[in-house]
Amino acid sequence: MRILSGIQPSGKLHLGNYFGMMRPAIELQERGEAYLFIANYHALTTVSDPAVLRASSMDVALDFLACGLDPERTVFFRQSDVPEVTELAWLLSIVTPMGLLERCHSYKDKTAKGIAPSHGLFAYPVLMAADILAVQSNVVPVGRDQKQHVEVTRDIAIKFNNQYAPVFTIPEPSIQDDVAVVPGIDGQKMSKSYNNHIELFGSEKETRAKIMRTVTDSTPLDEPKNPDTCNVYALYKLFANEAEQQEMADQYRIGGFGYGTAKKALFEKMWAYFEPFRAKREALAAQPDLVESILQRGAEKARHEARQTLQAARQAMGLE
Repeated sequence: MRILSGIQPSGKLHLGNYFGMMRPAIELQERGEAYLFIANYHALTTVSDPAVLRASSMDVALDFLACGLDPERTVFFRQSDVPEVTELAWLLSIVTPMGLLERCHSYKDKTAKGIAPSHGLFAYPVLMAADILAVQSNVVPVGRDQKQHVEVTRDIAIKFNNQYAPVFTIPEPSIQDDVAVVPGIDGQKMSKSYNNHIELFGSEKETRAKIMRTVTDSTPLDEPKNPDTCNVYALYKLFANEAEQQEMADQYRIGGFGYGTAKKALFEKMWAYFEPFRAKREALAAQPDLVESILQRGAEKARHEARQTLQAARQAMGLE
């Protein structure tokens, strides 16, 4: 089973990225033949500074490798290092109905948030389809809100196969309902867009300050509190074992336990959790050539698969 996942390098990765996408993606190594790419072509729809895009792409690579991605078990690459994908996207666009793209919620959502409308933003699902189909992916893990992207890919692949030849594997979405929804420090879903995120590898001072700003209610120190409605406790549960979770929940309900104490416990848990990852990341950051070689090896493996797919598509359409 071939599994594909990708992430945009649109800024520093945070706890929401880690628990929502990174850790599940790394766990794919145990489930099948995993492909993971840094979606820097996709990021161009929102990132216009070339220096920022380069730096963010390297940051994503460092973060994934530091957090446990094994390049011997996962094909890890930058999207832009597999140019076959962009040619395939054009071939797929030939069979993609306008109405299919007009119904995609991603374009509407992003333009509603103020992102300038462009052909790239509108045709984003076709490039995503090319990412998936180029390496003949069987399974694409997505959140329920992203299921439409895989459905569009399936529609495009089926139309191409019916119109020309059975070139593409029809992928299935793997809906990740069990993935944690991580609250930001303001209680909304953690997102860079809301500036409510906690970076994975921020400095100790920055991380502590962010956690101490986590929004809580105004229940006095001595009174009992409800852990189930507390942002601090929700974040603490991501790092604590069951016994530690129960102990803090009991302290909340008894009373005499302040939010400041809970925030300090959260910081200590998070800082300790990422300590080995920080050390590995620092070592990798000092070896940029090693990181680049890992990405290039992954790109060559991905290109090998993509070349075969592209050739089959070109032949089917009469280009060869």
